[in-house]
Amino acid sequence: MLRDLRPAVVLVALFTLLTGLAYPLAVTGLAQFVATNQANGSLIWREGKVVGSALIGQSFASDRYFHGRPSATSAADPADASKTIDAPYNAAASAGSNLGPTSAKLAARVKADLAAWRAGGGVGQVPADAVTTSASGLDPDISPANALSQVARVAKARGFDAGDVRTLVEASTARRFLGVIGEPRVNVLELNLALDGLQQPRPSAAIKSDLEPK
Repeated sequence: MLRDLRPAVVLVALFTLLTGLAYPLAVTGLAQFVATNQANGSLIWREGKVVGSALIGQSFASDRYFHGRPSATSAADPADASKTIDAPYNAAASAGSNLGPTSAKLAARVKADLAAWRAGGGVGQVPADAVTTSASGLDPDISPANALSQVARVAKARGFDAGDVRTLVEASTARRFLGVIGEPRVNVLELNLALDGLQQPRPSAAIKSDLEPK
C-alpha cells in the first residue's frame, strides 16, 4: 500500500512546489522586472503619495475638475447592513447596475445625469459615457467628446483660458493602439492632475483639492 501511495504523495508535493510556489514567484519576479508599474497596480503618485490608480476611476464632484462617467457601484448601508447605498467607484464592489431599459430607477438616474451635464455647460449631442455607467463601475477613462464638453465649466470655475484647458485635454487624449485597436480616451485622474499643474491664477489656497490623498 505504501508503495502505491508514495508516487502520489511525491507528485502532489512536487507539483505543489512547482505550480504553487516556484511558478508564481517566477511570474511575479518577471513582472516586476519587465513592467514594474503595471505589476504594482499602475499607481499614480503626487508629492510622494499615492492618489489613485490609472486603472480605477474616482468620483469628482467639484466644478474645478473633470468628472468621470457615472458609476453604479454600491456599498453596505451603515444604518442597515441588509441594504445597500450608492457608492460611486467602490473598488471593493465592482459591478454594473443590471437595471433593464424599463427600469424607473435607471430612467431617473439618466435624467439626473443629463441634467447635470446640461447644467455644466454641455450642449449639442450628449456623449454616451456622460450618462451611462460602465460594466465594472470603475472605468477610469472618458471619451474625448465627454472631456471636451466639460472644458467650459472647468475653465470658468478656475478662471483659466478655455483654449488652454482644451489644449490640455487634447494632449491628454490616448489614441488607438497601433492606430486601429481600442478607442481614443482620456484618463480622468491623470487629466485632473495635469490640470492642477497648469501655471495660471488659482482660486484661494484655502480650497482643498479633491485630489488630496484620503
